[in-house]
Amino acid sequence: MTWSFTRDLGAYLRAAGPALAARPVTNTLLLTVTDALRRRGPHAFGDGEPFYGWWTDADGAASGALLCTPPHPLLLGELPTEAVAALDVAALPGPVGGFNARRADAAALAAAWGRPTRVEEELRLYRLDGLVPPEPAPAGRPRPAATADLPLLRTWSAAFAAETDELAPPPDAALLDRVSYGGLLLWEDGGRPVAMAGFSRPLAGTARIYPVYTPPALRGRGYAAGVTAAATRAVRAAGAAEVLLFTDLANPTSNGVYQRLGYRPVEDRAVVVTA
Repeated sequence: MTWSFTRDLGAYLRAAGPALAARPVTNTLLLTVTDALRRRGPHAFGDGEPFYGWWTDADGAASGALLCTPPHPLLLGELPTEAVAALDVAALPGPVGGFNARRADAAALAAAWGRPTRVEEELRLYRLDGLVPPEPAPAGRPRPAATADLPLLRTWSAAFAAETDELAPPPDAALLDRVSYGGLLLWEDGGRPVAMAGFSRPLAGTARIYPVYTPPALRGRGYAAGVTAAATRAVRAAGAAEVLLFTDLANPTSNGVYQRLGYRPVEDRAVVVTA
């Protein structure tokens, strides 16, 4: 049983791809990040050079994986306990400034790292049990975002990134890619956009809702619930059997909204960074 590392995305997907696809719900982040890297190139998430790793079990098959797209924290999927214990951060192909992992795995890695750390964010993964339309229904209706909406999408994506402390908003190429397959919806009320929701391409039968954004002045009117429900229907229409989303556990409003829509908790993750 051992870890293997590479900077070759193709080699990584050949080795670890079957393991990721076998557990697509808990590996949703790895699936969507690797899909973006494959489509938009190695610098889709920053100027640093990505690296990849997978854990090989005693039977010679990969049973878990990780990746890093600097400057983002090391991203770990579902891993056997022994793989987490055997991960030597000092032996990774590149430096890391933290971990994004299942809560217990993040705590174990932080304890073994030997550096002062802090929990930057706690996330909860939800999966759709059965869609419950918002009641009462918000005023307005959804429509797919178009190329002409790019200035608005850019502004709202930057505002969302600032609110959620993301390192950077998505580039125009990422937004236009979403538009190309109908993966961004706008909720309109009175003919003007009032909220936005996006979703990833279906991968291994799953897709994830993100981001969901309503400008502060327009909140409290049910627009987020309306556009999330619309995006959920669009994901199902696109062929995904499982619909997923993440929430920040520090935001009780969003957690309540999604549970009322029929989303149920799967697992919690933590983002641990150097203190």
